[in-house]
Amino acid sequence: MHLRFYNHERILGSGPSATVVYAVQRRDSNSGAGFGNVIVYDNLLRSGVETDSPIVGRNQGMGVGSSLAENSGLTNFQLVFTAGKYNGSSLALQGLFPVAPLGTVFERAITGGTGKFRLARGYLLTTEVRATNTTLTGQLDAYITFR
Repeated sequence: MHLRFYNHERILGSGPSATVVYAVQRRDSNSGAGFGNVIVYDNLLRSGVETDSPIVGRNQGMGVGSSLAENSGLTNFQLVFTAGKYNGSSLALQGLFPVAPLGTVFERAITGGTGKFRLARGYLLTTEVRATNTTLTGQLDAYITFR
């Protein structure tokens, strides 16, 4: 099964409407991927790249700056579906999130799921496709198999 969604994030430092915040921030680091930093997030999942695309769920999780070079972090998150065909179901994911230029593709593991995604396994390819001073939009391509 192949599913595509778009993660709409209000980035760190974008004020009270940010959907990504520090849980722990080292004083000597100015990047979310800074070694030892912990961030939590609750981003919108939409069916399209546009900000008025229908909301299909949320991307909820956390990231930990796990690289001494401060060029990546470890993420652990859930794609929680709140509308449409997969309403009430979720996918569990984990893996590295690199600090990389727009358009870079990276992969994380689908480690399970609930509801219609029970016993799911697979991988998620993420490509950051749009960025502003306050927002980041990522294309999420989930490739799912069931055991």
